Amino acid sequence: MRTAIATVSLSGSLEDKLAAAASAGFDGVEIFEPDLVASPLSPARVRETADGLGLSIDMYQPFRDFEGVGPERLEANLRRARRKFELMGELGAGTMLVCSNVAEDAIDDPELSAAQLHRLAEEAQQHGVRIAFEALAWGRHISDYRDAWAVVERADHPALGTCLDSFHILSRGSDPAAIERIPGDKIFYLQLADAPVLGMDVLQWSRHHRCFPGQGGFDLAAFMGHVRAAGYDGPWSLEVFNDHFRQAEPERIAVDARRSLLALGEQVGAADVPPAPRAERFAFAELAVGPASGDRAAEVLEAMGFAHVGPHRSKPVHQWRQGDARVLLNHGDGHAGDDALVSALGVESADPDGAAARAEDLGAALLPRRRGPGEADLAAIAAPDDTTVLFCRTTSGRDLWVGDFVDLEGHPGGDECGITGVDHIVLSQPFDYFDEAVLFYRSVLGLEPRSAQDVAAPHGLLSSRALEAADGRLRLAITVPRLGGGDGRLGELQHVAFAGRDVLGSAHRMRERGVPLLAVPDNYYEDLEARTDLGPERIEALRAAGVLYDADDRGGEFLQLFTEMIGDRLFFEVVQRVGGYDGYGAANSPVRLAAQLNNVTQDGRGVHA
Repeated sequence: MRTAIATVSLSGSLEDKLAAAASAGFDGVEIFEPDLVASPLSPARVRETADGLGLSIDMYQPFRDFEGVGPERLEANLRRARRKFELMGELGAGTMLVCSNVAEDAIDDPELSAAQLHRLAEEAQQHGVRIAFEALAWGRHISDYRDAWAVVERADHPALGTCLDSFHILSRGSDPAAIERIPGDKIFYLQLADAPVLGMDVLQWSRHHRCFPGQGGFDLAAFMGHVRAAGYDGPWSLEVFNDHFRQAEPERIAVDARRSLLALGEQVGAADVPPAPRAERFAFAELAVGPASGDRAAEVLEAMGFAHVGPHRSKPVHQWRQGDARVLLNHGDGHAGDDALVSALGVESADPDGAAARAEDLGAALLPRRRGPGEADLAAIAAPDDTTVLFCRTTSGRDLWVGDFVDLEGHPGGDECGITGVDHIVLSQPFDYFDEAVLFYRSVLGLEPRSAQDVAAPHGLLSSRALEAADGRLRLAITVPRLGGGDGRLGELQHVAFAGRDVLGSAHRMRERGVPLLAVPDNYYEDLEARTDLGPERIEALRAAGVLYDADDRGGEFLQLFTEMIGDRLFFEVVQRVGGYDGYGAANSPVRLAAQLNNVTQDGRGVHA
């Protein structure tokens, strides 16, 4: 499987883009003409640079509005093409992308278009290059890939083939099955892009909202099934127009881009990637804390019934446990200042070495770790937001991490408030990292994403998306503000949600033990009584406990209990799932966010809700 990327998909200078593509492991690039025009490098120097980086220049693009024109325009277009063919010779590019004509005066005559493309292919052949003709989704008369292929077939020239672009095909709702009727050797190039399903003008959709495979709503696995059945064996290239990508660090985006191709290739059996070992559950959640936030977190965990198991043998980290829920407080991370935040996730895996090998193949380099004598050798990688993910075992094997902690004799047994384990963890993401984070956890950990949801927060909208292991034992959710450049109060909250046997009982025990529970407004329960048939007694029990309620249409129920903030960004949740409920209480999120804003405002702390 050969991978490539169009330079338009990355930010920076042309040199920056080439360096990023090479560093990420791409085999080749498409040179986007405006990138070359704006570069101080000569075509020969660009070729030399690419060669030095181990990159081939697979295509030069785009050449616009060639076919379906009158005689004078045709001659002008041929002169323009000859200059570009000469440039391609200096560049070392063997294929030029020609887009279908979008001009208002384009002539609707397939015979004429075929004859003119034949002439262009004759010129190209004389210069030792090929033409890949592509139907733009907004082309004036040729906007469907089947029509583009019909013109190429009619032109009948060995230097003329077609380019298939997943966005132009799938955005129109065209059936890709007919790709299989195109001979594989006449598919000269393949461009891939995903996109969220949006109801908008296709040109604006294309120019601003494309994304990498696995980040949108297109069925690219089925699309690639048809392409491979046709016999195409050339590069899989990404051509992605995206406002966020074009202002982000090119190195980061290039890694994400290649990861998306490998994950897609794995889906269709084209990429040799180590299989995703089953992510069984969270072994632990590690919190980076400062002096004050560390004391506060320890107080809250103890009041919630967690036992202080003991310190790490060589690091300033302490383990707290209740049932199968383990929380590590890292007092030396420095990542949080004197705040508290989720800094690492321990993922229980049947094959930690296999999980690490897969992560490396997908562009997530192993992080160096300091390890004392006899301590577990845990493989660690960094998620896009710098959260560390560690692959480990808790009960057996050489990766037995719990042995790295001193077991304090006589510590209380925990389990005093009904917590049994970690239900899910919610991580906030920087504004433009949302799609990248989804792809990372989906591909590296093998989690399946659920539909994204928008949540109304006091200061704007949050986007949230959950990802889950197939058996539902490991659940993760990520959140991000819909709009960047806000006042810092949106999308920054993180929390660990613990599973409980009896949340109402837990609420009363925690209140007695002094756990600072989030105050829920009475208006919430008045509304709950109006829109459900729970009955006044049950509503009053929920109100007295400060517990929020949700239900699904299959009879499942969800109970939620929240602590107040620990610092400005972190809190804990205890949940109870009844009757197969598999959601996250999204309907309650606006109420919870408003209550948290009110809580931190009254306490005089920083407002981050």
